[in-house]
Amino acid sequence: MATFQIEGGHSLKGEITPQGAKNETLQILCAVLLTDDEVIIENIPDIRDVNKLIGILGNLGVKIQKLGKGKYSFISDKLHLDYLESELFKEEGSSLRGSIMIVGPLLAKYGKGYIPRPGGDKIGRRRLDTHFEGFIKLGAKFRYNKEERFYGVEAPKGLKGTYMLLEEASVTGTANILMAAVLAKGITTIYNAACEPYLQQLCRMLVSMGAKIKGIGSNLLEIEGVEKLNGCTHRILPDMIEIGSWIGLAAMTKSEITIKNVSWENLGLIPNTFRKLGITIEKKGDDLYVPAHKDGYEVQSFIDGSIMNISDAPWPGFTPDLLSIMLVVATQARGSVLIHQKMFESRLFFVDKLIDMGAKIILCDPHRATIIGHDFKSTLKATTMTSPDIRAGISLLIAALSAKGTSTIHNIEQIDRGYENIDGRLKAIGAKITRM
Repeated sequence: MATFQIEGGHSLKGEITPQGAKNETLQILCAVLLTDDEVIIENIPDIRDVNKLIGILGNLGVKIQKLGKGKYSFISDKLHLDYLESELFKEEGSSLRGSIMIVGPLLAKYGKGYIPRPGGDKIGRRRLDTHFEGFIKLGAKFRYNKEERFYGVEAPKGLKGTYMLLEEASVTGTANILMAAVLAKGITTIYNAACEPYLQQLCRMLVSMGAKIKGIGSNLLEIEGVEKLNGCTHRILPDMIEIGSWIGLAAMTKSEITIKNVSWENLGLIPNTFRKLGITIEKKGDDLYVPAHKDGYEVQSFIDGSIMNISDAPWPGFTPDLLSIMLVVATQARGSVLIHQKMFESRLFFVDKLIDMGAKIILCDPHRATIIGHDFKSTLKATTMTSPDIRAGISLLIAALSAKGTSTIHNIEQIDRGYENIDGRLKAIGAKITRM
């Protein structure tokens, strides 16, 4: 188990470029299975979860060639489908939740897809019902081996387009069903579809491959199935979660940081939500500039004077992946804020580690926490902690960088799942961090 040692209490300064978006990359990598032609993907982040999925694709028989930093070629013309029922796949697939999205493309192209029960973050239950209910509506038959906890869908006669209303606007569920529908016969209509930028990117990539999709960017998608898809070249967007992480880092450490090439049009509510905590954010071309907050930052209040409430929601609402960052940033704000995590039930359980560092947090229940900010009149204390998941891990790292003294974070493999060379990039702007 790897560990970070962090000497906190130092201001940072410089430029940092966000990596390619993890969540988009996992979708896009699965889409290469839909065609026999070459697909070239650019700006792929070098992180554990993405590299695991690339490894799974390689074991499945995809020909993979690295063309440069973050640039890969994929050819999926001859696959080893027996790998899907192997012990190796059960081990590899169960450790990566994103591997569920290979099922849709395989079902559409080969008439069957299997997946072990996926793992991933320990942030509460994350149901797969949306995925499989969508496949069943397209005409697939569902299989589940309870003893081996193995899921499967089969459609030897192919899939047929239909209308479906999704119970939840699941991003991975929408992506999976969408990738199955592009090769189904007839028209598929998906209502209550997820519509975040990364799903829009998947739609645009599929259209460039020859798919027929209407309603991109809305929650109502119409897909007219085609017989085959062609190859393409696609570039991954910058990671909005990493961009939000750097904003939070700059505020907590009173640092002057410029985040390069952020794709402002795809940030949604992220900049304004940080502004609610009193953080100054400036747009400079396609860069995002955060000045050093030498005098701290003050939480806004609602018009009626009630306490600021920041909550998550499906896009275009505020992403749940940044609520942990908002919570940490609020610990040094001037004022109080209520963080309401609606979409996952255990993501706030890392706050005990912040309380140990001296933060004033009241955990109301698994979904809500009230934070009374210190206004930098007392700093967080260095401590030893363990990262439970990706987003809590980066939040604890930000807390450690702002705290006086030397902190230790264990299980940093969780952070490496979502952040590329994070210690090297932080050192480049002045952070004192050592990987043990």
